Amino acid sequence: MYKDPITVLLIDDQPMIAEAVRRMLMTEEDITFHYCKNPIQALKFAQSCKPTIILQDLVMPEMEGLTLVRFLRANNAATKDVPLIVLSSKEEPVIKAKAFALGANDYIVKLPDKAEVIARIRYHSKAYANLLKRQEAEAILQSENIRMSKELEMLRQMQQMILPKVDEMRTIGDLDIAGFMEPADEVGGDYYDVLSSNDIVTIGIGDVTGHGLASGILMVMTQTAVRTLKEIDELDPVKFLDVLNRTIYKNVLRMNCDKNLTLAILTYSKGRVSISGQHEETIVFRKSGEVERISTMDLGFPIGIEEEITDFIDQFTIDLDEGDGIVLYTDGIPEAYSMEKKQYGLERLCEVIGENCHKPAEEIKQTIINDVKQHIGEQKVFDDITLVVIKQIKPPAPRETIELSIDAESLDEYVENFTDSSDSDEIDEASENLASSLEEKNLSVEEEEEEEKEEEVVEVNQPKKRRLSFFPNFSRK
Repeated sequence: MYKDPITVLLIDDQPMIAEAVRRMLMTEEDITFHYCKNPIQALKFAQSCKPTIILQDLVMPEMEGLTLVRFLRANNAATKDVPLIVLSSKEEPVIKAKAFALGANDYIVKLPDKAEVIARIRYHSKAYANLLKRQEAEAILQSENIRMSKELEMLRQMQQMILPKVDEMRTIGDLDIAGFMEPADEVGGDYYDVLSSNDIVTIGIGDVTGHGLASGILMVMTQTAVRTLKEIDELDPVKFLDVLNRTIYKNVLRMNCDKNLTLAILTYSKGRVSISGQHEETIVFRKSGEVERISTMDLGFPIGIEEEITDFIDQFTIDLDEGDGIVLYTDGIPEAYSMEKKQYGLERLCEVIGENCHKPAEEIKQTIINDVKQHIGEQKVFDDITLVVIKQIKPPAPRETIELSIDAESLDEYVENFTDSSDSDEIDEASENLASSLEEKNLSVEEEEEEEKEEEVVEVNQPKKRRLSFFPNFSRK
């Protein structure tokens, strides 16, 4: 069985004692013996031989023994943790007590039996070896923690860098947007983004399960995937979320982790907002102070759990007038706990929104965050807090109307089938037939839904010709 090597240092002014101890230990192969006669040289000698245990006489002419004990146990001394056995010619309880108070580990009346000396040396040396191993492990752990902290800090900075900047959001002419994200730990799992191009604004908000490195990486992956789909102008919500989900799902498999996220994607153009994906409720506020809550449970499926989620994806469309707006959030807000273990709650959030909806988006955001933090008080924050406020600050721009030359009788037939049908399958079939007919005539059309009736607006253009007005930026499922 492997034994840790033992190095004994004896400090004693009597060579006879040194020879006696040397003879006791000479048969022990794992023990190395060193002797220092002059106590003044003891510290320097100890630094060179690196003992695992020190035997020290208490009565020496050059230096009082207890003084040497104090030096050996000094905080800056290399020997401060090395086991120390003091040697004395007689039992003296007062001297023993002083030696122990100064840091001695043991006391021997010299010289005892060989077996006792070896047993005490082995006992204290083993404890010291274990201490060194523990200190080494703690040093490695501390070094690893520092390394990981630096990596997490880099990821945290990356997360902050890819968040939408205030200047970016100010360039969106019709909207006033303010965002906030505060992770509970070094790295958060919340995500939000605001991307604008070609008069179409894409807003995403999500919440990855858990915290830490894996959740933070998944958040960055999601932001990259959303931006990529935005850059290729993918507006169809089913295709958008299907591609994004497949990307995240395969990366989660590669990471061999169980992370997933809820994610809602909002697409805005000219006062109309399409909502897709499963996340927390979407809160809509009107200029009058009225607050509406829109459930997203039936608009999607958590991202990264299943490879195929197209059957679960749907969309919900709302219109915003000047002064209306939307509030998006993650569950860190309604589930924030006070010191009394009471949750902040969605009702309170809606109340604050309704009372402050006349203010600019930044003020609404800050009022909500201040109220949440006042509710939390000194309580530990257990979850990331993310909030996005979007407000329509101008009257929505008129939507385009495209003139179509098509036989009036054919159009009447399709419009009648579309508007009179109460069955969604029949509506879809009529829409497909109309699109097919238009395609044959080298025409293209996309429908615009009225707010309540889902009727097409048809105006007379010429005798036997009709004009069809539609909203070209969203496709009807």
